[in-house]
Amino acid sequence: MTDEAGGPVLGPTLAEWVKAREETLRHLLAGTPPVDERWVQHLADLLATERSWQDQYTELIALGRAGGSFPSSQR
Repeated sequence: MTDEAGGPVLGPTLAEWVKAREETLRHLLAGTPPVDERWVQHLADLLATERSWQDQYTELIALGRAGGSFPSSQR
């Protein structure tokens, strides 16, 4: 699903981010120490995918803010 300009929209982007987080969680729960190199590589790939969706979502949120940037965390 895209907006009128043909770009991504919040709903589907958030859904994919949440889906990626759930997949990462399933992988973490399935890992039994000691984990092997393949398990670690798959985790790295999952985390990269999750981060990509997170970045896309926060960039979309930022479009609606003054200055077009996402605020820094106060934590």
